[in-house]
Amino acid sequence: AEAERVLDFAKRQAEEVAGDALAAKGKADLYEATVVAMRNTIQGYKDDYIIPNHAVLDELAEEYSHKEAGEQLKRARKRVRDMVKNGNAGACDYAEANRRAFAIHFAVDAFNGKVDSALAKVKHDNYGKIKQEILDAFALVNHNGMPFRNARINQEYLEARLEELTWAVATHELRQIEREEQRAIREQMREEEKARREIEKAIKEAEKEERMLQKAMETARKELASAHGEQRAEYEAQLAELEFKLAEAESRGQRAISMAQQTRRGHVYVISNIGSFGENVFKIGMTRRLEPSDRVKELGDASVPFDFDVHAMIYSDDAPALEKALHRRFDEASVNKVNPRKEFFNLNVAEIRQAVEQQGMNEIHWTMKAEAAEYRESLSISRKQAMEAPVTA
Repeated sequence: AEAERVLDFAKRQAEEVAGDALAAKGKADLYEATVVAMRNTIQGYKDDYIIPNHAVLDELAEEYSHKEAGEQLKRARKRVRDMVKNGNAGACDYAEANRRAFAIHFAVDAFNGKVDSALAKVKHDNYGKIKQEILDAFALVNHNGMPFRNARINQEYLEARLEELTWAVATHELRQIEREEQRAIREQMREEEKARREIEKAIKEAEKEERMLQKAMETARKELASAHGEQRAEYEAQLAELEFKLAEAESRGQRAISMAQQTRRGHVYVISNIGSFGENVFKIGMTRRLEPSDRVKELGDASVPFDFDVHAMIYSDDAPALEKALHRRFDEASVNKVNPRKEFFNLNVAEIRQAVEQQGMNEIHWTMKAEAAEYRESLSISRKQAMEAPVTA
C-alpha cells in the first residue's frame, strides 16, 4: 500500500511537472507570436509573407469551379457565425457569467474586426500576407485579453476563420481563371470568325478570277482559230499563260475550300520579341488564317513596342493537337506559371525545333536567330543619342 501511495504521488508530480512545462511552452509560444504580431504592426508586412494564391488551388481538388468554391465559402462563413452564436468562438476565466460573457464578446468582436478587414483585401497575390494578419490578430487579441482573466479566442475559431480565408482566396482565383478562360474562348471565336471570313473571301476571289480567266481563254481560242504565222504563236503563248493562271486560281480556291472543310487544319507559329520580352522567350501559338503571318502582325500591332520575329510557321492537318503537344512538353518552361494560356515559354529555339521534329515534322524552315531589326536599330539610335548628348557639369 505504501509503495502504491509513493507511485501515485510520483505520478501526480510527474503530471504537474509535465503540465507546467506544457503551460510554459504555451506561454512562450504566445509571447513569441505576440512579438511577431507587434513587429508586423509597426514595420508592415513587406515581402516576408508572400505565398502565391494559386498555392491554395494546388491543395484543392482540380474539379472545383468558382461557383463550387463559393458554396464552400458560404459554408465556412456559416460555421463562423454558428460558433459565435453558440459561444464557441472565445473563452474567459471569469467566474461571474455576465462579466465572462462581456469579456468574451469584447475579444471576439476585436478579433473579427481585424479578420473581416483583412479578408476584404483579398486579391491575386496576397494570401500569405492576409493569413499572417489573421494569425497576428489572434496573438494580439489573446495577449491583450490576459488582464481580463485570460479573455481569448479559441484555437478552433482561428482555424474556422483561416478556412474561410482559404475558400475566399480559392473563389477569387477560380473566378479569375474562369474569366481568363472565357476571354481566351472569345479570342478564339474572334480568330475563327476572321479565318472564316478570310476563307470565304478567298473562295469568292478565286471563283471570280477563274471566270475572268475562262472568259479570256475563250476569246484567245477564238482568235487562235483564225490566226496565222507569228500571230498564231502569240495567241498560243497567251493561251498557255492563261491556262497556267487558271490552274493557280483553281488551286487557291481548292485550298480555301479544303481549309473551310477541315476545321483543324492550320499553322502553329513560333515567334519571339527580344525588345519586349528579352532573349530566349518564345510564343507558341496557332492560327487557321489562310495567311498566318496576318495573325503575327496583329500580335505585334498595339500590345508591344516592337514587331515579332517568326522562327517557324508549321502547317499541320491538326494544328490544335500540335500546339497542345508543344505546350504540354514545355509546361515547366512556361513564363506565366499562373496562366499558361499566355503561351510564352523560356527556352532556346533549338529545344522547340527538336520537339517539333520529334512530332515527325523534319521539313520545316527554321530561322534560328531573331532579326529584331527595330529593336537593334533603336538601341543603336539610343547609343548615338547618348554619345551626342552635351555633358553637364
